[in-house]
Amino acid sequence: MTTRRDLLGAAAALTGTLALPSAAHAAPAGPFVRRTGTRLTLDNKPYRFVGANIWYGAYLGAKTDYGNRERLRRELDKLTSIGVTNLRLLASSETSPLKNAVSPSFRNNGTTYNPALLDGLDFCLAEMGKRGMKAVLYLTNFWEWSGGMMTYLSYVNGGKYIDANDPAHPWPEFADATSEFYRTPKAVALYHDWVRELVGRTNRVTGTAYRDDPTIMSWQLANEPRPGGGPQVAARNLPFFQDWVRGTARLIKTLDANHLVSTGSEGLKGTVERADIYKTEHGFPEIDYCTAHIWPLNWSWVDAKNLPGTHEAGRIKVADYLQQHEALARDLNKPLVIEEFGYPRDGGGYDPESTTAFKDRYYGQIFDAVLNSVRTGGPIAGSNFWAWNGEGRAVHGDHRFRTGDTNWVGDPPHEPQGWYGVYDQDTTTHALIKAHAQALATAGAPIAAR
Repeated sequence: MTTRRDLLGAAAALTGTLALPSAAHAAPAGPFVRRTGTRLTLDNKPYRFVGANIWYGAYLGAKTDYGNRERLRRELDKLTSIGVTNLRLLASSETSPLKNAVSPSFRNNGTTYNPALLDGLDFCLAEMGKRGMKAVLYLTNFWEWSGGMMTYLSYVNGGKYIDANDPAHPWPEFADATSEFYRTPKAVALYHDWVRELVGRTNRVTGTAYRDDPTIMSWQLANEPRPGGGPQVAARNLPFFQDWVRGTARLIKTLDANHLVSTGSEGLKGTVERADIYKTEHGFPEIDYCTAHIWPLNWSWVDAKNLPGTHEAGRIKVADYLQQHEALARDLNKPLVIEEFGYPRDGGGYDPESTTAFKDRYYGQIFDAVLNSVRTGGPIAGSNFWAWNGEGRAVHGDHRFRTGDTNWVGDPPHEPQGWYGVYDQDTTTHALIKAHAQALATAGAPIAAR
């Protein structure tokens, strides 16, 4: 049970993290993405986009043995050529005892941060800026693959942690344990140190402060933050979770008056199916737009080994999930971004040789929903598919990531390499993305707050 002492302690910790100047750096004129009602705007015109997830952008951008700046340039050129103008990037990783956490990382339990990865992020943003691309930067992770909240907890609790998918800790134990992060002021304070560091950074490639860089569209609190795994724990954590959402968003807004702030939420799947939790989380004035992620295979809506027999039932559930989140965004009078959506290759394969007929159908369904929303004055502003593999390939025959691998793909270290990613040779998927980008560029109602 949440006690009054718990609430007072969390409030005191939050107040401490927000002991900052009352006014952020004044916003200069420039092409920053803004929000007007249910619209995103850029230079006072509707901003709509086709986007991708490329979590490893800073890793490729690092001038180290695990980086590859020439490959990064080629990947950005390829993405631009098929109409992708928005990239969602990992902007934090934590040195972690967790089995599947990526290494190296941006930070450890101190305040000495990894200059190579920070410079890698600088380089990635600089190259994106040359191509007119926008970035969404997420600042930690609910899941283990980049260290994330469980790692922050281990920094302050004497090193205790549990691994995701450990048979000794079946679902939802990992998610429930991770959600203790919001109730742990010392862990939140370490995370806020990182927020201050990154939001306050100056790009060493361009010389532009991050807060003044129009390449950045949005700061994102975390990848898929949840109040808990099960309904009881989520309910117990709600006051702390909501304080963390609003408190962190306020902190960012205090440091940076130019950029949007978003949660990184999956949507209803990230709020134990409770619309009231989602609406409160996204209803705070400091949160500029709504997000949703859609994972038909992860949620057992389809069977990777029987896509012909299960795709249609999954399609119906996807359509319903989209409609629910459009309605929530309308109620909140905010834009909606479908910022993660993934689907397996035909037959459940991981290599480029596996075809993508059903994956392309799924992408088409998401793209049609975005386009229809734009054409009818709905709230969806864009989408980011998960994820861009580009030139990356699995290094090992078992398609598992191993520490030291540098042939980065869009599937994070805890997942089979090639599971959901789009390769550089997936020509039918590229054509679909490009056609959607062209349609989106010419569609839509006049800009207005709705």
